[in-house]
Amino acid sequence: MASKTKANTKGQKKQIGGAIVAIITPFKDGNLDEEALKALIKWHITAGTNCIVPCGTTGESATLSHEEHMRVVEITIETVKGRIPVIAGSGSNSTAETIMLTKHAKNAGADAALVITPYYNKPSQEGLYQHFIAVADECKFPMVLYNVPGRTGVNMFPETVARCAKNRYIIGIKEATGSLKQVTDVIRLCPKNFIVLSGDDFTAFPIMAIGGRGVISVASNVVPKEMASMMNAFEKGNLTKARQLHLKLFPLFDALFYETNPVPAKTALAMMGKIPTDEVRLPLASMSDANKKRLEGVLKDIKLIK
Repeated sequence: MASKTKANTKGQKKQIGGAIVAIITPFKDGNLDEEALKALIKWHITAGTNCIVPCGTTGESATLSHEEHMRVVEITIETVKGRIPVIAGSGSNSTAETIMLTKHAKNAGADAALVITPYYNKPSQEGLYQHFIAVADECKFPMVLYNVPGRTGVNMFPETVARCAKNRYIIGIKEATGSLKQVTDVIRLCPKNFIVLSGDDFTAFPIMAIGGRGVISVASNVVPKEMASMMNAFEKGNLTKARQLHLKLFPLFDALFYETNPVPAKTALAMMGKIPTDEVRLPLASMSDANKKRLEGVLKDIKLIK
């Protein structure tokens, strides 16, 4: 089972943790492939995925129109039917746009929003704080912050996270710095009920060991059952099994970043027959033949394809 954490929001309870998939957005001939998305969601629920994030970085949110973004969120909520939590990606480098997308997620029936640090603008720590507080105060909806300096060009310091965590609607963070020191400081400085999630598959196991609650995962797109098993084993105290799965899947964690995410994930899913096409949107491009061959070798090694 996913870790059960009560959000500090009046009248609401959240169960956010474990293996959380940052789900890809399938395309066909340049358009959203709604049927492929529904099929993926059903597969994840059957496989034991603990929670779904539509419209994250892995979902190519940057190239979705507002209408497509909202439709992906709505399809996810409709298909999940309340069986597991849905955390809708709703962040932007515009505070006004973030508020608009977060309100849509709330009204559509999501359980929480995943809100990235504004990219390209490079706000100060005070600017980051004011951005998240403005969204929280305006939307009054549970928010998971998302810190990924490699994508955004700005790092939100643990002290800033701790300031944000005082707001009742800011319930957690996806930490994708790759730094166990930074994650340790976040856990140390924030309230005990603040949900700290790994933003990288390769740090999922070690972050759980220092008090994290799970991972928002790229690998879960490809190995949902195995990622859920790893997180569940850890929660049950079976560290040997969790460690074995971490080590077994580690080559895949690396392979899924041979090129820019989500290109390898989509390529893998197409090889596995889970989506009709590995289509991505420009400025992303299809995986090179050389890297595709390397990825194929990893998938064969862990018996995902023949």
